[in-house]
Amino acid sequence: MHKATRHLSRLFAALALAGATFHAAAAEPVRIALAGPVTGPVAQYGDMQFIGAKLAIERINEAGGVNGQLLEGSVYDDACDPKQAVAVANKIVNDGIAFVVGHLCSSSTQPAADIYEDEGVLMITPAATSPQITAQGYQLIFRTIGLDSLQGPTAGAFIAERIKPQRVAVLHDKQQYGEGIATAVRKTLQERGVEVALFEGLNAGDKDFSAMIAKLKQAGVDFVYYGGYHPELGLLLRQSAEKGLKVRFMGPEGVGNKELSAIAGPASEGLLLTLPRAFDRDPHNQVLVEAFKAKNQDPSGPFVFPAYAAVQLIAQGIEKAGSSEPEAVAEALRGNTFDTVTGTLAFDDKGDLKDFGFEVYEWHRDASKTRVE
Repeated sequence: MHKATRHLSRLFAALALAGATFHAAAAEPVRIALAGPVTGPVAQYGDMQFIGAKLAIERINEAGGVNGQLLEGSVYDDACDPKQAVAVANKIVNDGIAFVVGHLCSSSTQPAADIYEDEGVLMITPAATSPQITAQGYQLIFRTIGLDSLQGPTAGAFIAERIKPQRVAVLHDKQQYGEGIATAVRKTLQERGVEVALFEGLNAGDKDFSAMIAKLKQAGVDFVYYGGYHPELGLLLRQSAEKGLKVRFMGPEGVGNKELSAIAGPASEGLLLTLPRAFDRDPHNQVLVEAFKAKNQDPSGPFVFPAYAAVQLIAQGIEKAGSSEPEAVAEALRGNTFDTVTGTLAFDDKGDLKDFGFEVYEWHRDASKTRVE
């Protein structure tokens, strides 16, 4: 072979290899960690988050992905435990993943967010509602759900205006989420002239609430608000009914789970709770509702569609930024509006939604719910 020909052959081979390398790099998936409880007492809420995010990834990939890249989701179990959440966050960083949908419990989301912010990972939580999370001045932390500072006043105003009780007890589970929303409810009630006769915490994981029920009876309350999750409230409802405490209860979205009815039985009937708008009843989402049902999945959980929207935001943020670098995507999220399954979304400087509303529902023993007009 002629020397010049050999030179051209090597050049073409090099160019071909470079092209193949570039194509491979371009085809690398956008990896998204799905972080939340796979195990533990509130794993049912993790299921809501995971099915929403996974279907979003599936549908976006079916449409061709994002800028020629497919999305790839990996589930990480934090059990809604703060220490495990820290370990999970560090693993996600070590695994080289740049985007996270999660975490779920506020007490787990907070320490994980510190790590992601320091390590350049963008996180969108579809479930953590504590205002303290985004009050830290993060640049890479967002959420697709409202704040307890919105949800608490919604509950408090409803109690004051519609229930009109004489003496209210406000209980919580001593955790960031539960105590935070209970504090917001108490503040609203006090501002509206409703007497809060008892503001007290119980221990998450406890099984016997006889002492608390005795306090409620002694305080003469005619309404109880509980800030926390369904395992404790389910037991509190059941044991209150058994011990003859005839008062109505209310809770936040953290109690809106079918397992509540399994625990409390008939005592769950008539429970009031605040939830995000029922996105599964939106006519625009009916194709997705059928897709969930085809997988034998329940689309009605409060975190299903916010998790789906979180994936949409990551994909649309990458498109608008023209980059999959988390900092560029974060800037795009703050500077644009996005059409998602939960509506047209826009963020403020803290990474919170500019517009989000909670609604009041009545829970039924068969785990269905009815919006209170």
